[in-house]
Amino acid sequence: MTKTVFLFLFCCLMKSSVSKNTIQDHLNRGSFLSVDDDAHLITSRDNTFTCGFYGFQTNAYWFAIWFTNSKDRTVVWTANSNKPVNGHGSKLTLHTNGAMVLTDIDGTIVWGTNTTSTDVDRAVLLNTGNLILMNTKGQILWQSFDYPTDTLLPSQTLTKSKSLKSTLRKEISSVYWPSPDPGFNIWDYRRTSYNSSRIAVFNDLGVFKSSDLLRFNASDMGFGIRRRLTMDYDGNLRFYSLNESTGLWSISWQAVAQPCNIHGICGRNGICVYGGKPECSCPPHYEWSDPTDFSQGCKPTFNRTCVNSTRFGFLPMRYTDYFGFDLKFSSSISFESCRNMCLADCRCQAFVYKLPGIGDCYVKSALFNGYRYPKFAGTIYLKIPLGMQTPESASIPTGSKATCADVPVTIGFPSMYELSGGKVKWVYLYSFAIAFGLVEALVIVMGWWIFYGNNELLKNLEEGYRMVSSQFRGFSYKELLKATQNFKEEIGRGGSGVVYKGILEDERVVAVKRLGDVSDGELTKGIRLSNLIVHGGEEEESELMRFARGTKTKIREEKGLWIEEIVDPRLGGLFSRKQAAILVEVGLSCVEEDRHKRPTMDSVVQVLIDCEPE
Repeated sequence: MTKTVFLFLFCCLMKSSVSKNTIQDHLNRGSFLSVDDDAHLITSRDNTFTCGFYGFQTNAYWFAIWFTNSKDRTVVWTANSNKPVNGHGSKLTLHTNGAMVLTDIDGTIVWGTNTTSTDVDRAVLLNTGNLILMNTKGQILWQSFDYPTDTLLPSQTLTKSKSLKSTLRKEISSVYWPSPDPGFNIWDYRRTSYNSSRIAVFNDLGVFKSSDLLRFNASDMGFGIRRRLTMDYDGNLRFYSLNESTGLWSISWQAVAQPCNIHGICGRNGICVYGGKPECSCPPHYEWSDPTDFSQGCKPTFNRTCVNSTRFGFLPMRYTDYFGFDLKFSSSISFESCRNMCLADCRCQAFVYKLPGIGDCYVKSALFNGYRYPKFAGTIYLKIPLGMQTPESASIPTGSKATCADVPVTIGFPSMYELSGGKVKWVYLYSFAIAFGLVEALVIVMGWWIFYGNNELLKNLEEGYRMVSSQFRGFSYKELLKATQNFKEEIGRGGSGVVYKGILEDERVVAVKRLGDVSDGELTKGIRLSNLIVHGGEEEESELMRFARGTKTKIREEKGLWIEEIVDPRLGGLFSRKQAAILVEVGLSCVEEDRHKRPTMDSVVQVLIDCEPE
């Protein structure tokens, strides 16, 4: 009897353990997820993404999808971003009629998929981060990828009917990238308007492509890295790459390099001040609408009601502008005429005047997209009640950190400088000096050990530096032999060798090409592996290097027909000699023995772009 009870308890514990460790990637029809149960989650099979209730404020929850292994559970999609639900009693239910709905504590439907097909079998969270409703045949009847919020994931398409919206809602809508000018010439940005498909996507390599010819890459382009493209709260579009070991994100591309160029970043009436780190400020006689959120902008401390325009004056602010919202624009106009136009129009809140004497006049109906830039050749004149306009008050905008105060700097503890009977407590100074000396000595000893006593550590540091600076690293023949399991699994074959599947120590899957004209051996003197051929234990120059050396000699001797000797005769002379010569020169520079003389990929691409037909 005791054995039976023990066996029963053992089986129950095993069942409980298995259920906790088993990843649930789907929700069956007729089932639900509850906000009250932290275990009510859906996780993709590869454990990359998790779906469930996400608490972002006190008693405020989204139904969301996030990266499982990111440190702060980075959200990539939300069902109810504008309507959070209660932290008790809220549910997500997949009804038997095929509709998936989110209900609040009182049963109110907050969000739904609007699907009523009885063919819906289950909800599944895919490894791509896509939450789908599918039938028994595996057909997708609804998917979250069709309703992006602020983030785009690899293989998720962006079309003319979709958009990424920042979680920080703006009061206005205006174009500021790739140019703040709404009438910008798209051809200047290598884009095209002859584009009926209107579709864009980025792949696992980190390459974004659009049908209007827009293309950009992540700086760490390559496979095996989790990425997301997010329209951030500040209005900037950024590529992020995940460090799996720390769970932290790093920026690998961003659309706008200077944040002050982002429209509305400091809210209505706010001013973005250029500097080492752009900051938001309020103009004189304005204060923050919400001191805890500078994006809400500033509000005037005076009554702006327009009864009689003669009661207003103007406060000048040099190097400051508010982009857009021009009531009127006039060129070759005097300052007085520009000023009078603003005074005569009750809607005018300010005017910008460029080129003193006779210049350009911009009459503003609203103060948005403000920025202060030392190279801006103009002055804005804020319309304020008479008596408030003092030139001194407009010298520097008041704001978050626009001004700096002199702060005494104290080294050590304040008690060190306290006087006792008119004497300084020198014991503290002596203690501090001794401690500082010990630390300095320790640093010297450690430095000697690192650079002279441990060559292996120095070697590892140098290898790490190469990886950081070039984003690539070299592998020894032994490492490649181990990764490919002695070149076991062949996945392809070409004219110069066989391609094998390999798995690195960090579990990344790679393709390794073993060149057919090279025997086993280490890389030698910085020369690429394919530059040497080994016959009978002796190294010989490869055909590639002989070709490169011979071509360089012909170019140096300025033999006029050298290009015809190189180009494929089957072209029958129908080619651009200028282009062919440039291509050959680029190719030769790419196989230089000294790696420092080889061009970067960026410079190669630029040369090829600039290589116009004759």
